[in-house]
Amino acid sequence: MFLRVLNQVEEAIISLLLIVTTLLVFLDVVMRFGFNTGFMWTQELTLHMSAWFVLFGTSYGIKVGSHIGVDAFVKLFPRGMRRLITFIACFLSLCYCGLILYGSWIYLAKMKQIAIDLEDIPMPTWVAHGMLLVGFGFISIRILILLWQVIIGEADGFRHVDEAKESMEIVEDLKEEEAWL
Repeated sequence: MFLRVLNQVEEAIISLLLIVTTLLVFLDVVMRFGFNTGFMWTQELTLHMSAWFVLFGTSYGIKVGSHIGVDAFVKLFPRGMRRLITFIACFLSLCYCGLILYGSWIYLAKMKQIAIDLEDIPMPTWVAHGMLLVGFGFISIRILILLWQVIIGEADGFRHVDEAKESMEIVEDLKEEEAWL
């Protein structure tokens, strides 16, 4: 239940960020080049939304395996050793996320304490930069899920995109479609 809700929230936020960022950039381009005017706040907003998009996208990429992986060396080892290497990689990744979360907490607390707003948007900086906690929280959850899968034997490594395999499957599908025609 928790993972289903997490997936839906993550996908909805990524979609919303992508749509709103695209529309804002389009509106800004039309206003600047079409009417020689524009809004001061759109650039700052799209910059922050892009940062949110990157961190949510990183978490989602871990889930679906869309990150590029250099695992040719790791694949040389037997399954048990790959699990151990992945366990170590997950542990180190969680340590990194923990450091970022800790540093972000301190940074955001200081930003809240000194009460600085963004330059063009009347919003506290700590709220806009709060994505550091949310994004790395999501990334940590994804890595914990993978770590659990490694521990119980469901996975022996990070999921990676195999573009060559996918390309060959597309070629085979196209051949099958041609045979039907």
